[in-house]
Amino acid sequence: MSPSELKITDLRVAEIDGAPKRCTLLKLYTNQEGLVGYGEVRDASSRTYALMLKSRILGENPLNVEKIFRRIKQFGGDSRQAGGVCAIEVACWDIAGKFWGVPVWQLLGGKYRDTVRLYCDTDSDGGGRDMGRALLERKKQGYTFLKMDLGIELLMDVPGALCAPKGMLEKMREYKKTVFATPRGSIDPRAMRGEAYDLFNTEHFLTGIQLTETGLDYLANYLRECREMVGYEIPLAIDHLGHIPVEDCIKLARRIEKYNIAWMEDPVPWQRTEQYVRLSQATTVPIGTGEDIYLAENFRPLLEAGGVSVVHPDVLTAGGILETKKIGDLAELFGARMALHMAESPIACMACVHVAAATRNFLALEVHSVDIPWWKDLIHPAISIEDGCIRVPDAPGLGIESLNEDLIREKLHSDFPEAWGSTDAWNREWANDRRWS
Repeated sequence: MSPSELKITDLRVAEIDGAPKRCTLLKLYTNQEGLVGYGEVRDASSRTYALMLKSRILGENPLNVEKIFRRIKQFGGDSRQAGGVCAIEVACWDIAGKFWGVPVWQLLGGKYRDTVRLYCDTDSDGGGRDMGRALLERKKQGYTFLKMDLGIELLMDVPGALCAPKGMLEKMREYKKTVFATPRGSIDPRAMRGEAYDLFNTEHFLTGIQLTETGLDYLANYLRECREMVGYEIPLAIDHLGHIPVEDCIKLARRIEKYNIAWMEDPVPWQRTEQYVRLSQATTVPIGTGEDIYLAENFRPLLEAGGVSVVHPDVLTAGGILETKKIGDLAELFGARMALHMAESPIACMACVHVAAATRNFLALEVHSVDIPWWKDLIHPAISIEDGCIRVPDAPGLGIESLNEDLIREKLHSDFPEAWGSTDAWNREWANDRRWS
C-alpha cells in the first residue's frame, strides 16, 4: 500500500486491572490488513478520554503523527485528562514504525543507548529497616536505582509527629480507607465525593498540616536506617511527602541532605513555580516534578526559573512519545536531567523505552510492577529485565509483536468485562471544536 493511502479505520479498548492500577489498553486499526498500533490511556484514567477522539481521527493517515496530535491535543490536560491524546499518539508511532519497518527510536532521530536503566519504586510497611530490607531485595534483584516513599503517611500513628487542624488527619484516613476498598486498587466511586475527597484535591499549603520536630526526627531516622541497609553507592529517590506546605518541605530537605538523595519528587503542586524556586534555592537535594504536566511548554516556566533539576514526565500525560522527547531536550538546555514516570502496562513501558533511548539527558525509567508476576507477559515478546535494565528493541514500531490476549481476558476489569468490543457509537460524535471564531 502507498504511504499516502493508509487510513485509520477503527479504535478499540480493553480495560485491565492490577497492572499495577487500572489500565485502558488501546488498538488503532488501519486499512492495511494486520497493521494495528498499540497505545494506552494513563493509569487510573478513563477510557472516555480516548473514545471521544475516535470520530476526530477516523479516516486520517496515522503516518502523519504530528498532524493528528495537533488536531487532538486541545482535548488533553493535566494528569489523567491527557490520557486519550497520548494513547492515540503512541499508537500512531507504533503504526509508523511497523509500516516503515524501523523501531520508533529511529524515527525520533536514533538512539544514545542500547539499554534503558530502570528505577524500582518500592513499598513497605513498618519502620525504616523494613523499608531498607525491601530496597535491599530490589538491589539483589539487580536494580541499580531505587525510589521509596517518605512522607506524612508514615507519621499518621506517631504521637506528636504532625500538627493539623482538628479533623484533618481523620479525613485523610477516611479517604485512604475508601479509595482502596475495592480489589487491586480499583477506585470506589464513593471516594469521589465528600469532605475526604475534597481534602485530597486541596493544594498542599491549604490543608494546614505541618511536620513537628518529632515528625522530622522520625523521617530523618527512617531514611538513615534505609541508607544503612542499602549503602550510599546506589541512587535513591523519595516521593509522596504529602500535603504539607513548602516551608515544611524545606525543613525536611535540609534534614536529609546528608543521605544523598537522587531527587525529592513532587513536593508541592507543579503549577507553583515560585514555591519550587524557594525550595530549590534552600537545599542541595535535587528537586523534581512532572508526572502531571501536559506538553513541553508547561515545563518551561519551572526550568527557566531554576525550580527543578530533574524533570519527571509520564509519556501518557506529557503528550506522548515525541512531546516527551521534546521535554527532555528542553530540560537539557537548562541543565536538568530527565527521569520517566511509568506505573502502567508493558505498552506504556515500551513507549518509554524508545523515548529514553532517543533522549540524551535520560536518567532512569520507573517500573512499578516488579511484584506482579504476570505483568511482563502482557506482550509478546515478554519484557525482559536484566541487571536492572531493558534492552532497546530493534523490531519495528514499539517492538511489540502482539498482545497476550488470553492474559488480557483473564485480567479484565470487572466493570468492563469485554475486550476490544465495538466502539461504533463513538464514530459520529461531533462538536464544533474550533478554539476561535
